[in-house]
Amino acid sequence: MPANEKPTKTPWVDPDEAPEWTAEAFERAEVRDGERLVRPASGTLTKRGRPKLDRPKKQVTLRLDQDVIDRLRAGGPGWQGRINDILKKAVEA
Repeated sequence: MPANEKPTKTPWVDPDEAPEWTAEAFERAEVRDGERLVRPASGTLTKRGRPKLDRPKKQVTLRLDQDVIDRLRAGGPGWQGRINDILKKAVEA
């Protein structure tokens, strides 16, 4: 390895040391015939990350007065969420 290249952070894992597949893992795995998907994966392997929200928030650009921003930021982390709460109360009133 040349002196200017850094080694990788994750060490190499020998495939022979990989855990054995269980019958349950085979049942949950997706089945393919070449590129054609025969059966999609099931169970916990199908979805990763956070669950989808029923009503996801929409990103917008909003111009506010500096004194308004300063006052909200003074409350600490979560100031953007507080803007949403204030606007929601104003709309419902």
